[in-house]
Amino acid sequence: MRQIVLDTETTGLNPRTGDRVIEVGCVELHNRMLTGNNFHRYINPERDSEEGALAVHGLTTEFLRDKPKFAEIAQELREYIQGAEVIIHNAPFDLGFLNNEFKLLGLPTFTEHCSGVIDTLVNAKEMHPGKRNSLDALCDRYGVSNAHRKLHGALLDAELLADVYLSMTRGQNSLSMDVEEESGGGGGLLEAVALAEVIVLAASADELAEHEGVLGGLDKAVKGNCIWRNYAEA
Repeated sequence: MRQIVLDTETTGLNPRTGDRVIEVGCVELHNRMLTGNNFHRYINPERDSEEGALAVHGLTTEFLRDKPKFAEIAQELREYIQGAEVIIHNAPFDLGFLNNEFKLLGLPTFTEHCSGVIDTLVNAKEMHPGKRNSLDALCDRYGVSNAHRKLHGALLDAELLADVYLSMTRGQNSLSMDVEEESGGGGGLLEAVALAEVIVLAASADELAEHEGVLGGLDKAVKGNCIWRNYAEA
């Protein structure tokens, strides 16, 4: 199974307003093993980066001026990702830019060259609901060192994401015990342990009144019964 972990850097946030790709970084996995067959290109976007984007990636117009244009690296990129499953963090962002670049060249979309796309942001939100799921947060959560990451870089971020993805999809290690049944006894089996007494603390009258006040404010905001009252009634 061939997978490509991919990241891009861009001049801004929206290809529909003329923003372009300025860096593509790809890391190859074969049967979940890093192969070292990576793809990395800086690209001349023929325009300046927005101030906010420049603060993120640090790739100046001067640095990119002598780099190839996207049209010059498109065929190379097409051949590299052809038929692979592509892994991206927040895939709609990168795919929106790459599909746009391919469209400008009259080529089939980037997505059409791949066998499938995995969005690790979607996966992370499902695995860790309510928690921060940025690449930096996932690096911290899975013990992937990103101390050398001062600015965003497509290849560096793809390398970090590859390590995060492998950790995310490794699965929980299960502890199994082989138990040999012995005649006349239950040797090797764990003894049942009684559960501790469950202590239930009821809300005081003051706490119930305060809770009712909060619900009343929510009712007023939604001009009806808030979801918590509907849940309680159900």
